[in-house]
Amino acid sequence: MASNGAGPTNSAAPVTAPVNHAEKPDKFNGLDFKRWQQKMLFYLTTLNLARFLTEEVPALKEGEQNAESVNAFEAWNHSDFLCRNYVLNGLVDALYNVFCEKKMAKKLSESLDRKYKTEDAGAKKFLVGRFLDFKMLDSKPVISQVQELQLILHDIHAEGMTLSESFQVAAIIEKLPSAWKDFKNYLKHKRKEMNVEELIVRLRIEEDNRNSERHLFTHNVAKANVVEHGDKYNAESKPRPSGKDSKLRASKGTFKKKFVGKCYNCDGMGHKASDCKKPKRAREANTVDDISHDVSNINLCAVVSEVNLIGSNPREWWIDTGATRHVCSDKGCLLLYKNPKMVRSCTWKFSNF
Repeated sequence: MASNGAGPTNSAAPVTAPVNHAEKPDKFNGLDFKRWQQKMLFYLTTLNLARFLTEEVPALKEGEQNAESVNAFEAWNHSDFLCRNYVLNGLVDALYNVFCEKKMAKKLSESLDRKYKTEDAGAKKFLVGRFLDFKMLDSKPVISQVQELQLILHDIHAEGMTLSESFQVAAIIEKLPSAWKDFKNYLKHKRKEMNVEELIVRLRIEEDNRNSERHLFTHNVAKANVVEHGDKYNAESKPRPSGKDSKLRASKGTFKKKFVGKCYNCDGMGHKASDCKKPKRAREANTVDDISHDVSNINLCAVVSEVNLIGSNPREWWIDTGATRHVCSDKGCLLLYKNPKMVRSCTWKFSNF
């Protein structure tokens, strides 16, 4: 408000001109109203327009309509117009058409609060359900899943529902994945109280250790299948020198041990058959075949000198050549048995012959 010539009175506060602002927030589409509201509030604060969301329009009394008061009133209306349109431009087209009838920034802000904060009041039950149904998986990093759970807890606190820090710590431990069963039991048996930040530090250290062990195990498995070749293969892969270089390098090489065995080609000593300078001896692989070929022409006589009897009927003849040898298992088969008078002759008489 401004004063007349009589004395000082209340006058409208001067309006600061907008300055360079930060990045404009994304347009609001009806979801996550509180998040969008905080971003829009910060955006309007950088423009020095946030106060018009809560201020009433100044009124000019009769008799106080001097030039200063009128200029202040017009400046306020201009800033309110800017604030209102910044908010409207932060809405999608469908919502813009609904709220564009609001002529003041304060009324526009109150209308958005009534509509979407009332709808968010029913979100408390859904937040609690999301918190209770949240489960960590072995396929995702534990720290990233803990951060998701912290966002749900933050939304619960934003709705006015308070949870003690001890409850939050116990809930995070209980929701660890099945692969962390041993570490979960270790945390449960700790008597010392810890807050959420300390728990996250422990979880991050444990996850880093697990990742290091997994990387080391994978590296060892991959290295186990590598075949390392010796100097023989390395020497073959290198180009062989030629000319003078080959002679020079050969002279610098290591000397081979002299062979001290016998040559199978010339029966000489001090060299191998592969290095023998004499004509190669004809191979004798078919000698046995040549000898066996003449066996049919040799007169042979087979003589039975010892017999091992295995049979079920001892009364039958086992061998009867009819000439030189008669073999049976019972002496009774022989009618007459006499010791020979001569060393090289003997006589028997058989009962059945």
